[in-house]
Amino acid sequence: MTVPTIRSLLLALGLVAVAAPALAAAKDDAMLKLATGSGCMTCHHVEPGAKGPDGLAPIGPAWRDVSAKYKGQAGAENQLTATVLSGSNPYDSHWKGKASGLAMPPNRVAITEPDARKLVQWILSLDAKK
Repeated sequence: MTVPTIRSLLLALGLVAVAAPALAAAKDDAMLKLATGSGCMTCHHVEPGAKGPDGLAPIGPAWRDVSAKYKGQAGAENQLTATVLSGSNPYDSHWKGKASGLAMPPNRVAITEPDARKLVQWILSLDAKK
């Protein structure tokens, strides 16, 4: 490789390194806007932390906790998208003892399947701890 080619590659890598956080922040903003507009933020939050009156997380689990629970599991995206759209069974609650709510209501009227899938993909991409 020539020196100008190496410089061009280094410049390109530098630009990617600078642009990546901005792109990630824009994606975060878009997903939070989608979640807020779809009513998701009524029961969920991104960061674990705030507790309800019973000492449990308010209504639904924090999305970083969801991401940690499902990270790397085959079929997680499809399963969670189905849960968002159809709701969950309170008798099969896998968040029992970890969240105040026992079931997630169906949200098909509030969010489309493609948007629910995008949101779930974003949730699963979150790191367990920021």
